[in-house]
This record gives sequence, structure tokens and C-alpha cells, in this order.
Amino acid sequence: MSQQIRGAVIGYGGAFNMGKGHLNWMKDAGMVPTAACDLDAKRMEAAAADFPGIRTYTTVEALLADKDVDLVTIITPHNTHSALAVQVASAGKHVVVEKPMAISVEQCTAMIDAAKKAGTTLSVFHNRRYDGDYLALKEAIEKGLIGEVYEIHACSGGYHKPGTWWRSYKAVSGGLMYDWGAHFIDWILNLQSGRKITQVTGFLHKRVWHEVTNEDHGQIIIRFDNGSTAQLTQSTIDSAPGPRWRILGTTGALIADPSVKDGFKLIRQIDGLALSGEIHNKPTEWNTYYKDLNAHLIGEAPLAVTPESARRVISVIEAAEKSSKAGKSVEAAFE
Repeated sequence: MSQQIRGAVIGYGGAFNMGKGHLNWMKDAGMVPTAACDLDAKRMEAAAADFPGIRTYTTVEALLADKDVDLVTIITPHNTHSALAVQVASAGKHVVVEKPMAISVEQCTAMIDAAKKAGTTLSVFHNRRYDGDYLALKEAIEKGLIGEVYEIHACSGGYHKPGTWWRSYKAVSGGLMYDWGAHFIDWILNLQSGRKITQVTGFLHKRVWHEVTNEDHGQIIIRFDNGSTAQLTQSTIDSAPGPRWRILGTTGALIADPSVKDGFKLIRQIDGLALSGEIHNKPTEWNTYYKDLNAHLIGEAPLAVTPESARRVISVIEAAEKSSKAGKSVEAAFE
């Protein structure tokens, strides 16, 4: 392989124009945007206009036959990630898939096995690990500003009709928790890095939006091996959503408070006094994902977002669904 990684995307346009976004992030990281693939020929016309000289394909098979492509990023509906990743890896290409990794642990494992067999790299675009608010939280916790974290509360959503297509239909999306829920669970697991999951409890509701098949409201509670817990609420029927983050530690707390612009309220217990301050968000730099990936592919760094860490997210969601159906806490497939 050449030192300069040659990248391609499957899926151009659609949600948030992410095909163009991924190719630009590759370029910023020192990779070469080489090819794009989409079933819609008009989207390939758009790709050719956005990236003059890029090769365009309307079938995956044609793209994978291109020997000048080293890396393929998959930007397609959630239920297609696994089969496409296996196909790309089996063709000898490195693979990135948009989050969520897939919609079942079984699918994730098939992807990991295919990449290992082919000797290629597999990663998941958990770009939100590079969000400024998350990085600020992580730094504050790692510095010990609130002591040992023992309880995390996270909340996302409100009262609104679900979005269209992959945001609404369980067979395509995986369910309510596979969109923003996947981001939050990934954040939580990284904030509790090194901790094993001992049990997962899930509560999933279908009460209002019966014209679609995704759940309306979900709650996941994760218990870790040191007794600490994390609770995530994701909803489209929550008329009074709580703060995005409320993190409790043995010597303080971090809260997403409207009074703090671009940051968090920090409470610290010092000599019997509760002192209040603020921490502010770091810069958000999603292109760092591809810089880290490029460093790995040219042999200069370990893989920053491993497929096993992404599978763990799906393991928690899957366990929560099992728990909700069984009415009791369960173990996750990957602790």
C-alpha cells in the first residue's frame, strides 16, 4: 500500500450530505479522495462536481474492483452496514462504517471476523468522541475535579414526531436507541473507561407515534463493576426533558445548566463548602477521527476507535431491549 491512503465512500448525499463530508475529512487528514459509489447516478454527478477527477460508480462491485482504493467508508442505512462491511473487507479494503456499527451484536461480530480474516482495518465513525462538550467533561473527570464518578444521568429528546425513513422504522434503524442513543452510550462507556458492565436494565415504550415502528421512549440503566451507574433517557414523548448531562462524583458534580453558555456548571466540595464554577467546551474537531485513522493505517499509531468498542455500544442497546421484554436486568454480551 502507498503511504498516502486512497479513500472512497459508499453512499453520497442523503442524510446531511455526509458523503461529501467524509471525503473532505479524509482530504484534511492527508488521504486522497479517490472514488464514490451511490445507486443514484445524479448523486454521482454531484460527487464529480464536488471532487473533480474522482471516480464514480453505481454498484459496490465496480467500486471494490478499483485497485486504487485502499479505504471505503460506508454511509448507508443502519441495517445495511454489516453486509456491506463484510463485502468491503473481503475485497481487501479497509472499512469505516457510520455509527451505529450495526443493529445486532451478531452483525458486529461478523464484521470484526471478516476484517480479521482479510487482514484489514475496521473502524466505526464515532465522530462525537471529538465533540467539544464531551471532551470538556472527560478532561474534568480525568483531572479528578469531582472525585470518583458514581452516577451519570444523560438525557436526549423531547416531544416531537420521529423523523422520516431510518429515524422511524425499526427494521432499518434498529430502534429508538440506535441514533443519538448510540452516541450517548459510547460517551458513557468512555467516561467509565476500564469499568466492566455487570448488568443492564432497559425500559422501552410504544405509546404515541403508532404510524412508525421505532419506540417512543427509552431508558437504559447500566451498572458497572465498582457499583457506579449510568442512566440514559431517549425520547420523542418527553414533555419535560432533563439536563443533557448530570454527573455526580464523590467530591462534586457536573451539570449541563442553561446558565452556563458553552459549557457546564461545576460544583466542588472543599472543606465543607460547596463551591460553584464553570468549565467550558473544548473545540469540536470531527476531522481528528480521520487524522487518527490515517496515522494508524500508515503504521504510526494504534487504532483510536476500535470495532470492539463500537460493538460494546450495540451490546448495551441489545441487552436493554432484552431486559425490557423480560422485565428484569440482564448481562450484556460484551462486558
